[in-house]
Amino acid sequence: MSRIDRYVLSQLITLFGVFSLILISIYWVNRAISLFDWLIADGQSAWVFLEVVALSLPYVMQLVLPVSAFAAAVYVTNRLSAESERVVIEAAGIGGFRLLRPYLVFGLIVAVLVGMLAHFLVPVSRAELDAKRSEISRDVAARLIVEGKFLNPSAGVTFYIREITAAGELRNVFLHETDATGRTTTYTAERAYIVNDDPAPKLVMFDGLLQTVSDPAQRLSTVSFDDLTYDMDDFLAGDSAPRIGVRELGTHRLVQPSDELLRATGASAADFRLEAHRRMSQTLAPVIYSGIALAALMLGGFSRFGLWRQIALAIGLVIVLWGIGSRAEDLLRAQPEYWGGLYLQFAAGVATIAALLWLARTPALFRRRRAAPDSEVPA
Repeated sequence: MSRIDRYVLSQLITLFGVFSLILISIYWVNRAISLFDWLIADGQSAWVFLEVVALSLPYVMQLVLPVSAFAAAVYVTNRLSAESERVVIEAAGIGGFRLLRPYLVFGLIVAVLVGMLAHFLVPVSRAELDAKRSEISRDVAARLIVEGKFLNPSAGVTFYIREITAAGELRNVFLHETDATGRTTTYTAERAYIVNDDPAPKLVMFDGLLQTVSDPAQRLSTVSFDDLTYDMDDFLAGDSAPRIGVRELGTHRLVQPSDELLRATGASAADFRLEAHRRMSQTLAPVIYSGIALAALMLGGFSRFGLWRQIALAIGLVIVLWGIGSRAEDLLRAQPEYWGGLYLQFAAGVATIAALLWLARTPALFRRRRAAPDSEVPA
């Protein structure tokens, strides 16, 4: 690379770091606030909150890095024009296609970072995050140990605790449930404990009363008990662990999936290939976005009003290309065997960059041609 290439590349990398830090911080804080409301409402500790937020960071970075690359490319190109450095570069015989070299190198560097996230870190963090969410949802002690408040952990179930001692003993427990047939059962106990057991926790109640009302006859039956164990699996009926998701698997496992993996995910081999190529198309996005920023801002000449029109054009083109990629993903979910459509965004981006740089080489197209009127010189 020439000195000019290294200079432009260093500017791109510096601004990319600044924009990435700002955008990731904004996006991450916004996501952390929503996670904070969810976790604190479930009674989780600050350590669990930090762990969940950290696991969400790779996905946030994957979303933000292409946008940061585009913003850095737009800012650097605009500054080259505003500070007349572009004029010096063009006077040295470096046109748009030649100036594209450092932008492509920059785009490839960002693509490597996005590829590491998309193919390795994000699947691992997704798997860990889903496991943590399943663990949190099954942590009945954290969700139900709230004294002085009626809780509805699942449909048809009401749970109440008057007091919780320092030793973890539950005092004056009330549990009411209604099944699908309309039968209602009410448990009351002087004291109780929650015992974590596999596969579901158990509620062990002491010195209580069991009351059952059958719906057809509306007959009440009561049973006193000294101790009673209640299986709390019904509380978790809606929180059963889902199947392994395709997006939780590393790309190396998507290329040649085993029959056991196909059964565990419930997906087909075509779905696996579609996911692998989706990640590849996302990896190539920074190369296109940085090239679009340069090509769009190379249109036209110097203007005292700046390059706001070219910047708006670049933003519009990136939105269109992103829409093409997003639409292709939605359509191919029903027909995953046509995974080649995922690269339509990349092909359209390359064609757009080439067309814009060709137009930038012909400035006569942007000049307003005026016909010189015939004038007569008086004698």
